[in-house]
Amino acid sequence: MATTTAAVTLTSDLLSDNMSVSASTTCMKAGTTADGLDQMEYGYVDIASGTAYDIIGNTPTASKASKLYVKNHSTDETYYISVVLDAQAVGKLYGGDWMFIPADFHDGNADIEITASGGTNKVCYALFHEGTVLVAS
Repeated sequence: MATTTAAVTLTSDLLSDNMSVSASTTCMKAGTTADGLDQMEYGYVDIASGTAYDIIGNTPTASKASKLYVKNHSTDETYYISVVLDAQAVGKLYGGDWMFIPADFHDGNADIEITASGGTNKVCYALFHEGTVLVAS
C-alpha cells in the first residue's frame, strides 16, 4: 500500500514567548482510512512575468482525493505567482513560499492556473491523487 504523509512545523518569535506548532497527516483515498494515495505527478517550470500557466493539464476523476503542493523557488522576494483554482483566487506565493492544499477537480476546467509577476519565477509542483484514469482538460 502506498502512503503519502504531509508534515509541517511552524515556529514564530512574534509573541513575547516563542511558539512552535507541528502537525502531520497521512493522505488517504476518498472514503477510507486504510488506503493511501497512490499516484503522483510533478514538474518544474520557469514562468516569465505576465505569463499564465496551467499547472495541471489533466485532472483526476471527480470525487476522488487529490492533494496539491506548489512552491515558488524564486530567490527574489519581489517575484510572486498568483494562484487560481477553478477561476477563484487562492493567493500569492512569493519567492520561497509554498502551499499544500486539498483540491477538488470536479470537471476538465477545474484546474490550477498560476501567473508570474516581477520576473521569471521558478515553480515546482506535485499532485498526489488516487490511481484513477486522468481525463483530458
